[in-house]
Amino acid sequence: MISYLRGKPKTYHDKIIIDVNGVGYGVFTSNKVLQQSQDKIELELFIYTHVKEDRLELYGFLTIQEQQLFELILGISGIGPATALAIIDRDPDQLVTAVQEANVSFFKSIPRVGKKMAQKIIIDLGGKLGKLKDLNLTPLDPKQQTVADALMSLGWDEDSIQQAIEQINLDEMSVQEAIKKALKMMDQR
Repeated sequence: MISYLRGKPKTYHDKIIIDVNGVGYGVFTSNKVLQQSQDKIELELFIYTHVKEDRLELYGFLTIQEQQLFELILGISGIGPATALAIIDRDPDQLVTAVQEANVSFFKSIPRVGKKMAQKIIIDLGGKLGKLKDLNLTPLDPKQQTVADALMSLGWDEDSIQQAIEQINLDEMSVQEAIKKALKMMDQR
């Protein structure tokens, strides 16, 4: 298994070819690494070797921590190397914070990651990276859903709506009153 490469980089589409003593290794990397390697004479990458039935792929990272985070994400069922690489392309500190704060929107902004997958990532990584806030997986009741739909049609994001709905006691007011109160709360943020 290849774990580390150092050599002359050549950028080629979505990967880097690293020339190590005349042998070129094709390594898939994040866009961040591709950009940083453009003008380098020599590049060092920590490698994750991904073995499939029909091929062997190398994934490269600038730090061992990024490689370990990639392996944690890849360990989540339903996530392949391309999606894991897209997630790693974000700032690792922001990624850890998003997991700790159960920020579903952070992950939904990544291609090929929907709400359910974002929740799964947060749940799976929360135990490994630590949690500060619990993820709310309970469905909204019909009255809450009506308020949420109305606010979403006005252009508010899911996280802001969820926070507002959690702070409003809908049992004591009509849907219209709840929408007005939620709008006031979200405008103050």
